Amino acid sequence: MKVELYNDILKTIKTYNGPGRKCEKLLREKYPKYQKSVDDGQDVGVMLRLAEEITLSPALLARMILEKYYEKKSEESDEPVTRTFITKLMKDTTLIKDKDLAYEVYLCVVYDDQYGSITDCIKHSLGQEYELRLQRMVKDLNLAFRDEEHLRKHGYDKTPDIKLEIPIAVDGFIVNWIESKALFGDEEGHNIYFRDQYLSYWNRFGPGLVIYWFGFVETLQHQTEKCIIIREDFPINITLMDPKSIEPNLATI
Repeated sequence: MKVELYNDILKTIKTYNGPGRKCEKLLREKYPKYQKSVDDGQDVGVMLRLAEEITLSPALLARMILEKYYEKKSEESDEPVTRTFITKLMKDTTLIKDKDLAYEVYLCVVYDDQYGSITDCIKHSLGQEYELRLQRMVKDLNLAFRDEEHLRKHGYDKTPDIKLEIPIAVDGFIVNWIESKALFGDEEGHNIYFRDQYLSYWNRFGPGLVIYWFGFVETLQHQTEKCIIIREDFPINITLMDPKSIEPNLATI
């Protein structure tokens, strides 16, 4: 790749201020380079080398080239070229009719440790691991609870990982539900989760606890708005409510 083209691509990415999807479209139009490299007879791994040259996620680059390829051959495709269709091809590259393109996409997916279906599987597996860890901790304390699966069977569309049958108190804060997040909590991600998940839980079940198992930026502690508290591990100083007493009787463990 000539340095002029390389610098032009970098400039396009750095100066673009619009949505990511529109940037994808712009980039696809600006460098139809994959086909030229294939025509020149370059060895396999063309997409990986391109991704490295322009410092772009290999799986993301593969998706962009795959979309462009099928848009040009839309008449040959059995399905409309939608995002769902491209995702299916990324997950099962044997469905890609062009065997060379299929192998290039496969290499990009396998070697990408930041983006793509394999990374999504790792994140999902890690999330489930920490959800089970949370359930074990709650069971060890003999706390009655309902899990996400149970709640969904009973008609709740947005559900926390743990809904306590009897609330607990953590540092004087009443907790009705617990959400497990196997990631680091930053402000941007937290604000999205608060808007799409935590606020719904609070509206339905009252205040709750969110655990960011890999830590969080300290500023999040001041953004709870009395709806939630945030911790990076399961809290130790828990206060239990005695449901048998007429007046709430709190017994600290």
